[in-house]
Formats: sequence, structure tokens, C-alpha cells
Amino acid sequence: MTMDEISEWQMQIARYDDEQAFARLFRHLYDRLLHFCIRYVHVREAAEEIVSDVFVKLWNRRSELENVVNLQVYLFVAVKNHSLNYLEQYSHLRIVPLSGSDTADLRNSIDLERDLEWKEMRFKMDQIVSSLPAQCRRIFQLIKEDGFKYKEVAEILNISPRTVETQLFRAMRRLNEGLGAMGKNKGVLPPLIILIAISSLMLY
Repeated sequence: MTMDEISEWQMQIARYDDEQAFARLFRHLYDRLLHFCIRYVHVREAAEEIVSDVFVKLWNRRSELENVVNLQVYLFVAVKNHSLNYLEQYSHLRIVPLSGSDTADLRNSIDLERDLEWKEMRFKMDQIVSSLPAQCRRIFQLIKEDGFKYKEVAEILNISPRTVETQLFRAMRRLNEGLGAMGKNKGVLPPLIILIAISSLMLY
């Protein structure tokens, strides 16, 4: 299968919502992405769920596919980052023995109150991101949600790394302004620290 055929499927999906082209793309790349994912998570069932989730997100955002220059790079990096997110998520789980019993329970080591505050902050952040200009929003989502690096985003969207950096700075400035009042009112982390945490996802 050539890159030209993949590009043709990509355009058919983006422009015409072509389900048959999407099915061909899925069949062509699924096994390779699955084996790639298993190298990270080591559990086939988890890998199947991760790869399927990546394809579902791809279909849901199909209108933006025309901006993706290298779809294979996009999918493999997306699977990698979803795998790392999966590993990070389940690293918080621990086995706690129940007193007076031979059984144990599975607990999440994250403080529940703090977790709720972060969920509220995330909801507000998503609202701000949805209001960003199209290119700015797309770049921020690729970096924050999909975990791509600057150079990868530049390659995917066929723009310069400098443009990626500029648009990302604009998104972060809007977030800093929008989350500032909320952080002060709730006594949670100040926006600058939040943005440093977000930045840690992309500065590598």
C-alpha cells in the first residue's frame, strides 16, 4: 500500500465523510498500531482499546484531516501518547489490605478533593480552548491532548515550528487570563503553575 493511497483515503474521509475509505485505512494500519501499542502497555486488551479509541477520535475530528500532512506519523504518535497516558493513569492504583480480612481493595492514591478541583479546572480550560481561533485551537489540542512535540505538529500541519510556538503562546496566554480568577477564588494552584504543568507535556 502506497502513501498516495493513504493520502487518497485521508482526503475522502475529510471531504466526503467516506466510511469505506475510513474502513480501508483502519484495516491497513490497525495491526501495526496494535503491535506498536502492546510494546508500551503489554496487555493486548488494553492495546486494542487504545488503538480503537485513537481511530474513534480520528473519525470525530475528520474535518481537520486535510491539515494533516503525514497521517501515519499522526496515528503512531497518538497511539504512543495514549499508551503513556494509560500507564500514568493506572500507576495511581494501589492494593490496600482490608483490616480484619484476608481480602484487599483497589484504591486510587490521588486525593479525591484535589482531583475534583482539577476536573473543574479542566472543564473551564476546555471552554477556553473551544473559543480559540481554529489554527490556535488545533495546535493546542495536538500538543495538550494528543501529546505531539513542536516539530511533529509543524510536520503534521505543514507549518513552521515558529508558527506552532507563537500560536501555542497565544493559547496559553488566553488560558492564563481565563483561569486566573478561578484559581484565586477556589484556592487552587495559580494559573502560572498550571501552565508550567501543561508546558511539561510539550517541552521534550
